[in-house]
Amino acid sequence: MATPVRTIWQGFVRGSLGTGVALVARAAGALTLNKLVALYGGPGGLTQLAQFQNLMALFGALPTDGVQVGATTRLAPLRPGSGRHRAWLGAALLLTGLGGLGAGGLLLATGGPAWPPGRAALFTVGMLLVTTQALLSTALLAAGRRGPYVVQALAISVLGAAAVAATLAAGWPLRRVLLAYLVGQALTLPLAGWAAWRAGLWAGWRWRPSLVAGRGLLPFLLMAAGSLVCGRAVDYGLRAWLIAHYAPARTDLWQAVAKLSDNYTLVMGAVLNTVFYPRLAALTATPAQARRYLEAVLGLLAVGLAGALGLVFALRNVLLPLLFAPRLLAARELLAPQLLGDWAKFLAWVFLYYLLAKARPLPYLAMQAVGAVLYVAALLALVQQYGLPGVVWAYALYYTVLLGLCAALYRWRWK
Repeated sequence: MATPVRTIWQGFVRGSLGTGVALVARAAGALTLNKLVALYGGPGGLTQLAQFQNLMALFGALPTDGVQVGATTRLAPLRPGSGRHRAWLGAALLLTGLGGLGAGGLLLATGGPAWPPGRAALFTVGMLLVTTQALLSTALLAAGRRGPYVVQALAISVLGAAAVAATLAAGWPLRRVLLAYLVGQALTLPLAGWAAWRAGLWAGWRWRPSLVAGRGLLPFLLMAAGSLVCGRAVDYGLRAWLIAHYAPARTDLWQAVAKLSDNYTLVMGAVLNTVFYPRLAALTATPAQARRYLEAVLGLLAVGLAGALGLVFALRNVLLPLLFAPRLLAARELLAPQLLGDWAKFLAWVFLYYLLAKARPLPYLAMQAVGAVLYVAALLALVQQYGLPGVVWAYALYYTVLLGLCAALYRWRWK
């Protein structure tokens, strides 16, 4: 018997509220960080923060978007401490470490004067600790241990923001402040290890890397590589180009709307990762139920997000000065296309998670490649004609077209 849509909606909302404390903590930490840098980081501070966070995202793309997504899919049906659970978790830990070391070597080789060996090594070690902590959080969620996940979310938000506040108060330059932000987050790894031990994830642990489990995670790594090359790398290159061609005060206007978007994207991403995707992955053995679940959640999000983002737009004159700095009120002119793009992006993510749950790397990679071509084409056309506002209009156009493509392909091909 098919699950009623109302029941699906209720379960999705209850699950979202169940992670509410963690979501509020992460959002509050991000808001505090943005406010501190906007007020005390100097001109261009928000842009430098965004570029540093984008580098963190690039560095952690394969562990986060590949290993952790695969671990969620494989660990969810298994009992913590069982032989298969240990094999999958061990393979995930090994791949996370190898990915971090490889990214660190690439940063050292290509970072140039901005990343001397000492700074690159500190960044690499910090990111290894952060990605390992995130993997253990993923394993805890897969085991149904939502409480420890909430505690870690609180800790990582508090320690990251506290490190930034302390170093800004001490008069450190922003480059060192941003490294302190990473170190603060990395200090949460012992807490994650202790929570994993309490949850029984280390029970009977013996370090025996499983080649079978490693191969089982490769499709997810392949899909994450597509997101890395076609998504995060494009964003990083775009921001670097804009920093080189526009004054810091101008790029901060664009970054104000982008960082405002990041705050609720953080929440939306956490809901999809911790509530929607694990349930969708668990339903892949029954395709009809998986599709019904996806379509019910998609309808709920389409209406709910439209209302929520409309409220953000209505309050733009209050939110921008409050969350950042009074000088960034001028960014309100860029907000409408950003919100339109965000609405389309979140709905497109729902379809892409369907491909992840079914472990279908080729369609997923094809959508990433098509999306990158669309985005670059839109940027080339609109930035040349409209300048900095063309960036957000290109973003809105890209995700609107991508959503239409995903919906059409889901209807005619992916089912």
